[in-house]
Amino acid sequence: MPIRMPIDGSDGLIGRIDGGLARLTSAEFRVRRPAQTVRLDGRRMGGVQRIGVICNARAHRNLTREFSPFTSASGIDFAAPRTQEELHAVLARFALRGIDALLIDGGDGTIRDVITAAAQHFGDAMPDIAVVPAGKTNALAIDLGVPTNWTIKAAIEAIHGPSRTQRSPVEIRRVDGREPMRVGFLFGAGAFVRATALAQETHRIGAFNGLAVGLSLAGGIAQTLFGGRDNVWRRGDPIRVELDDGRSVERPFYLLLASTLERLPLGLKPFGRPRPGMKLLGVDAPPKALFVSAPILVAGSEAGWLARAGYHRLDANRVGLTLDTGFVLDGETYAGGELIVAQGRALNFVVP
Repeated sequence: MPIRMPIDGSDGLIGRIDGGLARLTSAEFRVRRPAQTVRLDGRRMGGVQRIGVICNARAHRNLTREFSPFTSASGIDFAAPRTQEELHAVLARFALRGIDALLIDGGDGTIRDVITAAAQHFGDAMPDIAVVPAGKTNALAIDLGVPTNWTIKAAIEAIHGPSRTQRSPVEIRRVDGREPMRVGFLFGAGAFVRATALAQETHRIGAFNGLAVGLSLAGGIAQTLFGGRDNVWRRGDPIRVELDDGRSVERPFYLLLASTLERLPLGLKPFGRPRPGMKLLGVDAPPKALFVSAPILVAGSEAGWLARAGYHRLDANRVGLTLDTGFVLDGETYAGGELIVAQGRALNFVVP
């Protein structure tokens, strides 16, 4: 399924957490602690000289913004691409000019598409990245501590300052190699795909950010609790999970998530205690004691009985997945298949 630029109005819906969010700590999955997030306090020799700005003019918060003052500013290359072809042309120009920082003005879906494409043009020499939250949920900005009212001007000022932090994205590769690698920050399958569709509906009635997440969560729980035995939410989706050490499981999962985010909207903690690295969550289908477990899970509980009830947690750098159904990456739905889901190379993000 082709990547669709969020400039068409489909900005990322990252952060929709369905009620079955889970804890992977069974005997089949052992926990490994990733390295700690690194705080960077210095700039490369010579400081920032060139900044590339990519704006999604159709992002939720950009519909009424004025951008003309930035189009001619010294040292700033401003662009508002509307197609994938235009996006790649802009990034090729940025790479040729050797920009020091890339400012992305848009939501999570815009960030996903820009970073995915940028990896093809910059390779391992990715510039520092600043994000101006202009989407409907802005989960990455929340994780980085970027305020909702941050502007392009404020972000540019921060780029010239020393404050940086690192995040590693989630990389999605197809085993058959027929599509390029995709890069994002929240991967979901099973009920997460259906919860994302519910979130789309909440946006149509004017709910955004935390409210949209809350309504999607409540809707997913209701669909699961009050549906019949053969309800599509309850019966789950067949998924095969393969770990690097050779272990594998194959069974119906109610929900499967992977993310490198440390903080989520509404303070939700479905992965347990906040920590760096790629975290996975899996919930067996049908989910047990969901009415009791859902609030405990999203509050970050690590109670031992959750694993015994089919709620599992795992820290990993890489897993193989085989999905008959689709998956969601930062709010966009893609076709399933044989996938490699891995923690990518750390990126430097500008923070206030």
